[in-house]
Amino acid sequence: MKTKLKVLSCLMFTLVLACNEKTEKEEKEVAKAHSETATEENLVTRGEYLVSIMDCIICHTPKKMTENGPIPDMDRYMMGFDSSQPLPPIPDNVPMGPWTLFSGDLTTFIGPWGTSYAGNITPHETGIGNWNLEQFSKAVRGGKYKGLENSRPIMPPMPVAAFQHLTDKDVKAIFTYLKTIKPIDNVVPAYQPPNS
Repeated sequence: MKTKLKVLSCLMFTLVLACNEKTEKEEKEVAKAHSETATEENLVTRGEYLVSIMDCIICHTPKKMTENGPIPDMDRYMMGFDSSQPLPPIPDNVPMGPWTLFSGDLTTFIGPWGTSYAGNITPHETGIGNWNLEQFSKAVRGGKYKGLENSRPIMPPMPVAAFQHLTDKDVKAIFTYLKTIKPIDNVVPAYQPPNS
């Protein structure tokens, strides 16, 4: 009887240990998943903050005109130049060279480099939807069109000289945040060199 009781006690003890190990393992997995979610949320929050203080909205969001001047049209947040709108004609009497022209909604820029358009940086495939973090970093910090190594430079007024100093963590936060915003289908026109 004592032997059976010892064996039964050992079995019960082993079962309790196994249950505790499984519970501890499950708790660790839940904690890890929560930590990853918290980290993702932190990246999104940090990215939203950076996009805000870097004023990306000024160029990458079309404006609507109000009595107080142009304000960002949040229905078209970060879609870049609205390709459904015609570009206003360029006045003949504006000297190119020392002057730069901005369209009324601040998404088109004309200067000695030619005509450039603010890009679509929403997560739609016509924006940065198919991009990876490395591409995004090469575009923002390296000034490479679409983040492709052998592509043309990104044209003014993109402040690449300032953005090249962003940290890897900041670029990842910005990219993570932009991937959470509303995707907008908008194919921005191609850059036009001077006199084209």
